[in-house]
Amino acid sequence: DEGDNTLATVRANLHQMADSGKRGGGKTKDSPRAPDLIVRVPLGTIVRDDKTGVLVADMSQPNQQIVVSKGGKGGRGNYALRTPQNKAPSFAELGEKGKGRWLQLQLKLVADVGIIGVPNAGKSSFLSSVTNAKPKVAAYPFTTVVPNLGVCELPGADRRSIVLADIPGLLEGAHDGRGLGQQFLRHIERCRVLLHIIDGSAEDPIYNYKAIQNELELFNPELAEKPQVVLVNKMDIPEVRERWPALREELKQLCGHSRVAAISAAANKNTLPTLVKVRTLIDELPAENMELTEKTEEELLAEESLEQKRRREMTHTVVRRSHNIWELMADRRLERTIEMTNFENVEAEDRFFRILHVSGVRDVLEDAGVNIGDTVILGGWEFEYREDKNMMQVLAREDGFYD
Repeated sequence: DEGDNTLATVRANLHQMADSGKRGGGKTKDSPRAPDLIVRVPLGTIVRDDKTGVLVADMSQPNQQIVVSKGGKGGRGNYALRTPQNKAPSFAELGEKGKGRWLQLQLKLVADVGIIGVPNAGKSSFLSSVTNAKPKVAAYPFTTVVPNLGVCELPGADRRSIVLADIPGLLEGAHDGRGLGQQFLRHIERCRVLLHIIDGSAEDPIYNYKAIQNELELFNPELAEKPQVVLVNKMDIPEVRERWPALREELKQLCGHSRVAAISAAANKNTLPTLVKVRTLIDELPAENMELTEKTEEELLAEESLEQKRRREMTHTVVRRSHNIWELMADRRLERTIEMTNFENVEAEDRFFRILHVSGVRDVLEDAGVNIGDTVILGGWEFEYREDKNMMQVLAREDGFYD
């Protein structure tokens, strides 16, 4: 969602649950699917699995969509389960349960320019003077508590624009989390250029500049290396205009470049001309890949699936709980079969045991030492291990368990 710049909407509704599908109808009618549950997040949101920390997706493209949790597979009706021996089954598969999970969402705003500086330097005033954004502006520190985005339409026949992110004021110790500094600093990581606004009326503007630069370096050395434009604000104040020549020379020496300018955000002086120069600077920079380089969950699962196909090894594990009680830790395919079997129906249970036979599970159990009459725990169900005359491989294949 390009129109949002915080995760407040998601935070207000942490537990999201999609509707369930409907039951199938008679005369071979399929059941209608439930509509997808779509959760909108701001551009630049990084999605990770809460348990593993694995990257699920980097939502860095407009209108990008990903599936983070799939609904369960619908069970087949009795018509689909017909066999030559049983042309009218009295049972049907149960629908598979949908998968729930917890996710971590982290926002790193995507903008051309990140506006940084100490509290009350005039960052929000600058943003409101050059864009249609309406950040809160007041004569006290920490007016801005969440980042604000704005788009500035630059003058000229080519109608260029520039996206700016107003980062809340930083304090010394921000890299350690002071004043929510870590939450704010990460938004700067995806900005092409940093606009460092200095309060020209401050007691020691040079100290403030050094403090912010130090925080950038401590949080992430690459941030301190990003191209910067330094703006001394509040030139509408006579005292600031008087100290400007000396301040400019000192800042140029500290910065190591000449991109130092004077502005007045309150009076809207020299703001747009400065942004035209910033746009030119951005256009001259080499292309930069802002996407994360680590592998996503989907890529890792694809690699794991390929590796499993290569090995083609059975992944069932048998654990002995007592002298005659065993637990079978089944693979995902067998787990799905358990979920979709109605064990209250004799025919469905009979089909399940046929599947156990042809899938090799009985061999695994017997190799582990399971005897007739022992109790086997499987998927939360307890079964008595027994011989079954109906466990015929041909019937299981007809049931569609094997291709």
